[in-house]
Amino acid sequence: MKIVVTGGAGFIGANFILYWMEKHPEDTIVNFDALTYAGNLESIRAVEKKSTYSFVQGNICDVDAVSSVLKGVDTVVHFAAESHVDRSIHDPANFIKSNVLGTQVLLDQSVRLGVKRFHHISTDEVFGSLSLAENTRFSEDTRYDPHSPYSASKAGSDHLVRAYFHTFGLPVTITNCSNNYGPYQFPEKVIPLAITNALEDKKIPVYGDGLYVRDWLHVEDHCRAIESVLEKGTIGETYCVGGLTKDISNIEVVKKILHILGKNESLISFVADRPGHDRRYAVDWTKIQKNLGWSPRFDFDTWLADTVKWYKDNEAWWKHVKSGEYKEYYDRQYNPKT
Repeated sequence: MKIVVTGGAGFIGANFILYWMEKHPEDTIVNFDALTYAGNLESIRAVEKKSTYSFVQGNICDVDAVSSVLKGVDTVVHFAAESHVDRSIHDPANFIKSNVLGTQVLLDQSVRLGVKRFHHISTDEVFGSLSLAENTRFSEDTRYDPHSPYSASKAGSDHLVRAYFHTFGLPVTITNCSNNYGPYQFPEKVIPLAITNALEDKKIPVYGDGLYVRDWLHVEDHCRAIESVLEKGTIGETYCVGGLTKDISNIEVVKKILHILGKNESLISFVADRPGHDRRYAVDWTKIQKNLGWSPRFDFDTWLADTVKWYKDNEAWWKHVKSGEYKEYYDRQYNPKT
């Protein structure tokens, strides 16, 4: 099988390529990535010389580039997206262009070229926010209620994917995943940011009161979930993928990281909240567990310790990432001029 992975130099896409090539060495992978700030080919050095892997630099909004890379392809696994809520607040237009229009280009060319399977990776953030006081969780039946430019753009792409299934018969599946963490994650997200700042004995910024709740999904478990959907999922269906059964607040996550590293909680620095900050996410992953037999491999504490160890052992990777444009973004986000 020939697979095109869009956004394969990004965090989840790179981990998926590494995972798939280990588990399915007979398949051919084409990594199609624009190499924006979050794309890093260092993350996939382990496979770059394999005959079954190739890299094509290109933008999903470029019709000619997409048309060229999709010729003769069996499956598209679509990760490519602008994904950071904070950045979407500063530059909404870029998120609409990449996440909505880029997905539309991919869908058009997949229909035209007869792609046999189009799998779209989305987010639980399209469902909006839950209250800390309620016990409900997002499921495949939850109505869409996005609250940020990022989540709105992903909601738009989800609707397009379903429309191309119903209108053009494109064989699609969708996964709406919770917050991922693990190796090779760009350190603008809370877990790698907390780990790397702690390793450097720098303050760890925590928004608002720190009581915001996220459902955490280790990236390897996410890759396993996508594998299950590609192999056993029903065409036209959506599957919610989460990693927790019990809520945990952001401040608790940061404290766990500091405990693992033997660091003092004085490193925690509460900063001004971001606009429209969703209070709580929680995912009901009963459907994918019941229908496809998927569940997380390990619990959160085990995976978190494994993730902290990876960042300790791979200092060169993240120190290279936390330079240049990253420093400018960090200062703008957490140390704004008054």
